Amino acid sequence: MDINADLGEGGDCDALLMPLIDRANIACGGHAGDRASMRAALRLVRQYGVKAGAHPSYPDREGFGRIETGASPAAIEADCIRQLTDFRQAADDCGVTISHVKPHGALYHRLMQDASAADAFLRAVNAVSVDAAVMGLPASVLQRQARLAGVGYLVEMFADRYYEADGQLTPRSHPRALIETLETALGQVLSVRDGGGVRARTGQFIALHADCVCVHGDGEHALVLARALRRVLAGPRFWDERVDHRTG
Repeated sequence: MDINADLGEGGDCDALLMPLIDRANIACGGHAGDRASMRAALRLVRQYGVKAGAHPSYPDREGFGRIETGASPAAIEADCIRQLTDFRQAADDCGVTISHVKPHGALYHRLMQDASAADAFLRAVNAVSVDAAVMGLPASVLQRQARLAGVGYLVEMFADRYYEADGQLTPRSHPRALIETLETALGQVLSVRDGGGVRARTGQFIALHADCVCVHGDGEHALVLARALRRVLAGPRFWDERVDHRTG
C-alpha cells in the first residue's frame, strides 16, 4: 500500500514528509499553491523518487477548497484544465512525469457522487495528462466513470478519518470525523491491509481494498503519522536506505 500526502499547501513539513511517502499530491493553484510552490515540491519529488500528482480543487483559497460551490460541470472542467495546465508546465520544467491526479476537498467529495461532475473532471485530466490515473474513494461514481472512460484509478483510504456505514468518510462537520490517536490510525490502516476492511464509526465492518493511504500534509501530526506508517508498511530496509535520519 502506497503512502500519499497532500503537499504544496503551505504546510511546514513538506521537505520532511517527502522521503517518507510514495506519492505527492501537489496543490496547483485552486485552494492553495502557485507556480513557485509547485516547482519547489516537484524538485523534492525528483530528489526522492516520489511519484508526482496534481491536486486540483475548486478555486477557493478563502475556504481552502472545502466549501461546496455548486459549480457547473463546464466550470469544473475549465477550472481543472487551467490548474492542470499550470502543473503540467511546472512538471515539464522540472523534468517530472505526472503520475496521477487527486481532486481536493469539496470537489473530491462531489466527484465521488456526481456523474456529470466526474465526467467533466476526467475530460480535464485527459486533456492535459492522458496517461495519469485518478485517485479517489472505492466504489465511487468517479471510479465507475473512470472505468468507462478508460482512465486508471487508484483507490485511496484515509488513516486519520472515520468512515460511515455506507463506506463514505464521516463529514468534517461531525465531532468524530477525525481520528485523534496514532494507535487508532495505524489500526485502521492495518485492518484494511490485513483484514480487507475497516470498522465504521458506528461499529459495522466495511469491506475495503485500498491501493494507497493518505496523510494530510497540513495536519498537526502529519509527520508523526507518516513516519509510523512508513515503518509499518515498508519495514526497516526502506527506512534505512531512503530516509535521512537527521531530518526525516
